[in-house]
Amino acid sequence: MAKKEVKTDLWVYDLLKDAGIKLDPQGCSIKEVNEALKTASKKGTGNVGFPEYVGVVKDFLIVIEDKSDISKHVKYNDKDLICTETKSVMDYAVNGAYFYGKHLINNTHYKKVIAFGVSGNEKHHKITPLFINEREYCKIMPDVESFYIFNEDNIEEYYIREVLGENTDLQKETTEILKFAKDLHEELRNYGNLQDTQKPLVVAGILLALREIERGSFSLEQLNGDDVDTDGNKIYSAIDKNLQRSKVSPTVKKDKLLNQFALIKDTKILNEVNETLDKTPIKYYAERIYENIYKTIKYTKTAEDYLGRFYGEFMSYSGGDGQTLGIILTPKHITQLFCDLVDLKPDDVVLDPCCGTAGFLIAAMHNMLSKAKDERQKENIRKNQLHGIELQPYMFTIATSNMIIRGDGKSNLIDEDFLRLKDTELQLKCATVGMMNPPYSQGSKANPSLYEISFVEHLLDSLAEDGRAAVIIPQSSLTGKTKDEQSYKENILKHHTLEGVITLSGDTFYGVGTNPCIAVFTAHKPHPKDKECKFIDFKDDGFKVAPHIGLIETEYAKDKKQHLLDVWFDRIDAPTKFCVKSTIEATDEWLHAFYYFNDEIPTEADFDKTIADYLTFEFSMIAQGRGYLFEDEKDG
Repeated sequence: MAKKEVKTDLWVYDLLKDAGIKLDPQGCSIKEVNEALKTASKKGTGNVGFPEYVGVVKDFLIVIEDKSDISKHVKYNDKDLICTETKSVMDYAVNGAYFYGKHLINNTHYKKVIAFGVSGNEKHHKITPLFINEREYCKIMPDVESFYIFNEDNIEEYYIREVLGENTDLQKETTEILKFAKDLHEELRNYGNLQDTQKPLVVAGILLALREIERGSFSLEQLNGDDVDTDGNKIYSAIDKNLQRSKVSPTVKKDKLLNQFALIKDTKILNEVNETLDKTPIKYYAERIYENIYKTIKYTKTAEDYLGRFYGEFMSYSGGDGQTLGIILTPKHITQLFCDLVDLKPDDVVLDPCCGTAGFLIAAMHNMLSKAKDERQKENIRKNQLHGIELQPYMFTIATSNMIIRGDGKSNLIDEDFLRLKDTELQLKCATVGMMNPPYSQGSKANPSLYEISFVEHLLDSLAEDGRAAVIIPQSSLTGKTKDEQSYKENILKHHTLEGVITLSGDTFYGVGTNPCIAVFTAHKPHPKDKECKFIDFKDDGFKVAPHIGLIETEYAKDKKQHLLDVWFDRIDAPTKFCVKSTIEATDEWLHAFYYFNDEIPTEADFDKTIADYLTFEFSMIAQGRGYLFEDEKDG
């Protein structure tokens, strides 16, 4: 038993080290805390008692008590509260952690304690945080997989969001942005009579024009409602200047963009003074966007695709037109996860052949820039290492604008049909990484080339040797439900390697009704028969749907993402309910649910419960006069 406890202690130590948290084992280097522990015996004798680990992160006192047996995790009393009897405190992890937390609150100046009950081992375990304050108030928090969200960078956000239940500044900002998106959608319709596909073009065009304010060639004061040199003309001229300044080339590409933005100057209602507004609608939009969007985008350093978020909001308010177009915009946390899954390097060349609003490319750009050695490498990333293809002209315009606004002065985006481009031609881009969210639900027996899995094969064929690819597609794409899809799967394995598939939450594309997954491949390496792929169930991702806002990140999302990456890169093992490793066939359904088997050994408590349930059932049957059901069994 002692040997098992030592193994658990060492595993917990590794978790703390990985999270960047330094705690003291069996005592504390902080004199006040160490003095308090001299009377912290769990037997209540007033003698010395030490938890496994104790220490301070910021102004939080952290206490950890662990047990090797997961069945000794926690015991509740008949009132469903943590039992504080001596035997329970000594035998159970959570009960012991609660005891030490209360003792330290009462005998030190610390007013906030987070105590952890930990049980089990690396593969099968439970980690339960308890928040305890000076009034001995105890709040049992949801279980976590690691201590990552309790390090110095994250613990205050955890406390604000999960303990206090309040919004952080970032959440408040997001709520404000989404509210503005809803309001702006209504205003674009009410004052400009704009169609759904025109709305994001107006937003993107105004954002480009506003960039000229810094150059002194444009100002909002210039918009005076003149009926000859209209406000739309002035904004269009500023857009043209900014595209020139951003060195968008070739000329045909710049002309395509300007052609899309022409609606700003050519739409009469936008350039006539509105009596309600006492100004032109286009000026009103420019002022609103300057205050509510431009300043945020200009100064943010995150990979948040704001135009994409706006577009998603517009589509959700307009009855889901995006679904009929096959457009499903990728959430920010997924674009960032892609960068981690492919282990993006600063010298990678990234290709997104269905780039939408350029969310993947923006995430990749920020990720690579953060790892770049010097300014020269950063410049090369911006100019030469980001490639995108988009079929829809207005989406191409939004994507290009978005990239320019985010600091990519020479975006390598093209307005083409990806499936019509030869893979040998695309290979000349030397893309080492592919990222893609293809159009959904477009394929059919009459047109099998539009199945999502067809896009996947073409992307893999288009990458450089040993290129890595991550794609987000419907789970149904990997089941091979039609002969054509089955054929694509077989062909992929002949030429490329499947590394694994991660099943995502059904709320990932909130409001769309798609059950997605992420598939990761290595290009141009035939799949070995004996290769074990990872199939992961990541439906519990730490995101939740909030009323009137949509999908939001809880503080547990960081913990769950870190756990996912640790398992993906073989840094830790995981139970089969989370990850199954298996060889595959093309005829298999490449999903966790297909390969899953239960590898959890029943505990003694499980056995006792089963026996108790059986005896209860037998007694019930006998009481109902059905004792004959058990006669043959007992006679045998």
